[in-house]
Amino acid sequence: MELKWLEDFLSLAEMRSFSRSAEARNVTQSAFSRRIRSLEVWLGADLIDRGTYPVTLTPDGRAFRETAEEIVRLAHQGRANLGGRKAGLPPTIGIAALHTLSMTFLPRWLNELRGTLGDVASRVLPDNYAICLQALVEGGYDFMLTFHHPSVPVPLDPARFPFLKVGEDRLAAVASAARIEGWRAAGERLPMLQYSKGSFLGLLASVAQSQPGAPDTFIAHINENSMAEAMKFMALEGHGIAWLPRSLAADEIASGRLVVVAPELPMEIRLYRDRERARVLPEKVWQAARNYAASD
Repeated sequence: MELKWLEDFLSLAEMRSFSRSAEARNVTQSAFSRRIRSLEVWLGADLIDRGTYPVTLTPDGRAFRETAEEIVRLAHQGRANLGGRKAGLPPTIGIAALHTLSMTFLPRWLNELRGTLGDVASRVLPDNYAICLQALVEGGYDFMLTFHHPSVPVPLDPARFPFLKVGEDRLAAVASAARIEGWRAAGERLPMLQYSKGSFLGLLASVAQSQPGAPDTFIAHINENSMAEAMKFMALEGHGIAWLPRSLAADEIASGRLVVVAPELPMEIRLYRDRERARVLPEKVWQAARNYAASD
């Protein structure tokens, strides 16, 4: 077995595309495919489900991914040490996080973590809820950081994927302060900015909009993705009301550029883990997160 086979496999597990991974690894696609197949032959197991698009890992592939990551990390650390460095590469944790949390909660939480555990490197996937779930379940990441509300069930086995509540936020309906009074004076329904169909924040926004006291609205704009950041800028430009995590709009609310126009929906910030990723570092991070949650 060659180290580059493992690196190829990890690239493919991350990108889920033979052509993109081959380009990233600077080899032809046929050579890349042969190297992946050579690894499977050496292991005696199929790692890649080639019948899906984008490609996915088989159960054996998901089980082997963590081993491959650890072998590659140790190999590079050993090379660095032999090259004369005083210390090896810092241990790394993988976190899949919702876009908003990767911008608001995560940076502060990582500082707290490093203050407890010392030098820890992080590999972060900022994406939507569905991709973060998939990243955790397929074994590429140790943790998932997400919002939670009881109205939206979590499709994870609690025995394998336990969680900690590590913080709180609220979903707030906000609108441009410069436009809201004009809309209200007209006595008409208010324009609403809507998330893409089926998005996680869109589901939460529907729950929040059904609460007593929510304004009467009509759909003025649909964002064809689930990024709350894009919705915030649409609201700032006066296009309508947007349901946003308050942490994302805190500065604009404090400055008066955005105003809250409805009762807010409380949300938990949860950290999920994959219990099957049993490396020492995730265990330490989990305990530190437990202490962080208890002291918050």
